[in-house]
Formats: sequence, C-alpha cells, structure tokens
Amino acid sequence: MLREIAAFFSDLAGADQPKPFDDDDYRVAAAALLVHVATLDHELRPEDRERLHDLLKSRFDLDDAATEELIDAAIAADHEAVDFYRFTHALMRALDEDGRKRIVEMMWRMVYADHRVTEFEDNVMWRVADLLGVSGRERIALRQRAAAADPEE
Repeated sequence: MLREIAAFFSDLAGADQPKPFDDDDYRVAAAALLVHVATLDHELRPEDRERLHDLLKSRFDLDDAATEELIDAAIAADHEAVDFYRFTHALMRALDEDGRKRIVEMMWRMVYADHRVTEFEDNVMWRVADLLGVSGRERIALRQRAAAADPEE
C-alpha cells in the first residue's frame, strides 16, 4: 500500500517522467554555449531569449515547449560550468566538422544580436572555436556571415 501511495505522488510530481534533455545531450552543450555568449555582458534579456529560442528551434527542429525546456537546461548547465571543455567535448563527440561550424555560426549570431562585439566576446569565440577544431580562417568567415545576416532573421 505504501508503494502505491508513493507511486501516486511520484506520478503527480512527474518523477517517473524522463528528462527531455539529459546532461550529456549535445544540444544542451550547444545551447549552453549560446547562453554563455548571450550573457557575457548582461543577464539574458527577453530579446536575447527570443533570439536564442529562434536559433535553437530551427537548428534542432523542436517545438516551442521543447525549445523552452532546452533553454532552461542550458541556463542551468552554463551556471554549473567552470569552463567550456564539458560543452566542447560533447560537441566534438556528437558533431562532424560542418555541425561544429554551424554551432560557431549560431554563437556569432547570438553575439551580433546587439549589433556589436566586445573584446571579451571575441576572445570567448576564439577559444570555443579553437576547442571545436574550427580554424581561425573559418571562424572569421563565420563571423562575417553572422554580421551580414539580418538580426531578425
């Protein structure tokens, strides 16, 4: 009887529901990097969250609810992280070179959301791109493409 009561409360609390995004999901790693660059000089503003939502939804083909869950998981992962290795390692395991370049381009799009790049943002982009095996030449090309893109795209 106690087991049945515990199962009932477990069901109510959703304890038996699997987490939609595990800690080792490469999408959480990618989203956490995007959150990180979006919050380098301020908190995640509503317009940044909207931009992040749009990028993640289209890149990972998610619905609105799943995208919001991914953003929440990414914010938590970014707060817990002490460096970029956890994220870049997951992305190196999961993605090919083109996939990693797409992540770097998404990060540049988050950086350019406010139409400017600080020295600190540029440094973070350099370090992350390097850890993802994206060459300096490619990183600059991806930066230029993101800068030329419509920020409302």
